[in-house]
Amino acid sequence: MITVFNEPNDVQVELEIYLFSRLRDLGRLSVGRNARKRVKDWFEDDKNNSFEFTEADRRICIFKAELKEKDTSSFETLRSLGVQILGKCKLHKAETAHIVSLSNGMEVFFVLEGVLLSSYSFDKYKKEKASIRLNNLFAPDLDDSELRELNSIQEAVFFSRDLINEPVNYLTAVRLAEEIKAKGADCGFSVEILNKKKIESLKMGGLLAVNFGSIDPPSFSILEWKPINAINTKPIVLVGKGVVYDTGGLSLKPTAGSMDSMKSDMSGAAAVAGAFITAARNELPLHIIGLIPATDNRPGGNAYTPGDIIKMFDGTTVEVLNTDAEGRMILADALSYAKKFNPEFVINLATLTGSAAAAIGTKGVVAMGNAEPKLMKSLEESGAKVHERLAVFPFWDDYKDLLKSPIADLKNIGGKEAGAITAGKFLEHFTDYPFIHLDIAGPAFLDSTDKYRTRGGTAVGVRLLFDFLKNRS
Repeated sequence: MITVFNEPNDVQVELEIYLFSRLRDLGRLSVGRNARKRVKDWFEDDKNNSFEFTEADRRICIFKAELKEKDTSSFETLRSLGVQILGKCKLHKAETAHIVSLSNGMEVFFVLEGVLLSSYSFDKYKKEKASIRLNNLFAPDLDDSELRELNSIQEAVFFSRDLINEPVNYLTAVRLAEEIKAKGADCGFSVEILNKKKIESLKMGGLLAVNFGSIDPPSFSILEWKPINAINTKPIVLVGKGVVYDTGGLSLKPTAGSMDSMKSDMSGAAAVAGAFITAARNELPLHIIGLIPATDNRPGGNAYTPGDIIKMFDGTTVEVLNTDAEGRMILADALSYAKKFNPEFVINLATLTGSAAAAIGTKGVVAMGNAEPKLMKSLEESGAKVHERLAVFPFWDDYKDLLKSPIADLKNIGGKEAGAITAGKFLEHFTDYPFIHLDIAGPAFLDSTDKYRTRGGTAVGVRLLFDFLKNRS
């Protein structure tokens, strides 16, 4: 990872990067008169947004970077500029660079966010590793809190992406729990892992049913960040779907390529883990609990079948009509379990439905829930700021009717229409508190890099949750 610091150290700077928004800002550039004139002449043309030159033994890159404080799209433009800047660092094989604003300095955070997040690569299993040599970035415009935020965001996103990108022959449900517990010990949040025997004693029927077809046991992780200065009397609970691989079970996924990225079906769990990293590293004064039910979904052994009736943790009976609707089965037990904490509200994250991905693609997150509008509004504002935007779907009670079963309390699918919403209504049945459901199926895993969202797991939800939680602290 790249280390960002805001005070000089003894490392020699190999690349100087300057940002400006107005032509008059270039007067602050510490170069010779002729060089300054060349720079100004170049940027007189509005089509030009970067200029590079050398002076003596200095290599200098200048970029136009305009921040509009109330225009969140400008934040994303600056992050994209960060991707371009990382490209310059790669080109010049720089190990150390500094980045300085010639304007008011507020744009540096977003530019650096783009630099850091685009530097990720998952090359654990490759002989030839990524070619990024950049190790240190000096950014004197950042204060200590901004510095801490940036470094924690990078750590959390990279950890979450690593989890998502790991194959199931390494990352079983138990190992997922162990990886998160180890990270918790490093960051300062606690993780309790419930093993299969404990899950059986609690009668978590949904999680156990999905696990029937696997030779690997399930896990149920309880994360907690509870600083002594927590300002909330009731905890905020985050729930993340942890299906480490999804074949669809006996309702085997039928389409070509439909299983290729199913190691990413635990992206909700990864997002919750990442949110805890940022909360702990930034010492947010909030009591937060995380719940992660985890298993793989396979058609082997005594796999649960279409037609089965499963008794859930809260006693609800569910008629299974599709074993590929497994995420809601394990999440239902977690949402029921959340009641014991008497939460202020619960946010659930899951790669839950193809319907959500079909509706809005990879460009946003489908959101729904019964929490008060100002809570959803706050999440929407955070989503706009970090560019993990929410598309809020209706959550009318009419959709409950689609889940009625003639032989059980519920069925686990609603039909061909409104699949994302009926999945959300299924989950709502197991709650008795303000509830928001985020379906991240579209943006969780990408086939190709999109700016600073690298190919593979994106860790969508980490930055969204951090900004949302920070705003409440």
